[in-house]
Amino acid sequence: MSEESIRNYLAAVESRLAADGCAPRWEDWAGVPVLVGRRADFRMRWAATNLHLFTVAAAVPEVTVPVIDTFTTQVLAYAKKNKGGLPVGMQTGVASFPVLVSDRIDPAAMAWAEEKQRNRFACFARPVVVDSTQGYVGMYRGKPALGRAYASHLIEKGARYFQPQG
Repeated sequence: MSEESIRNYLAAVESRLAADGCAPRWEDWAGVPVLVGRRADFRMRWAATNLHLFTVAAAVPEVTVPVIDTFTTQVLAYAKKNKGGLPVGMQTGVASFPVLVSDRIDPAAMAWAEEKQRNRFACFARPVVVDSTQGYVGMYRGKPALGRAYASHLIEKGARYFQPQG
């Protein structure tokens, strides 16, 4: 697939985020354009917490484990810094979808994304690796012990935002 198909995929994610009330916008992260969307949801069943969900997506030349790992760390730091409101852990949590799209994917990076949710204190990340050549979206779709209350919400949002093209 071409750069055009990668742009089309990111445009589709942008429109799905907009339709879900995430107010997507493009930002410049050290010269790389990234799509950022965010929403906050409150549920009594989440022990009356507010969950801030950040989606940050970018096209990159190649996705390797170090690339998706570093991007995930950057997205978690960004989400924690930009969520506003009460401190993380005080009736508020942060979840994120760090999304990298490329036509060159190291299979180890795909496996890394699908393996598990990445956690920090009251912050969760579900990295997403999109192989634009295969039209395949790799991400963790399970229910981990830590953050289990939010798992169904994150699985549903992931399915809504990142469905493959075609």
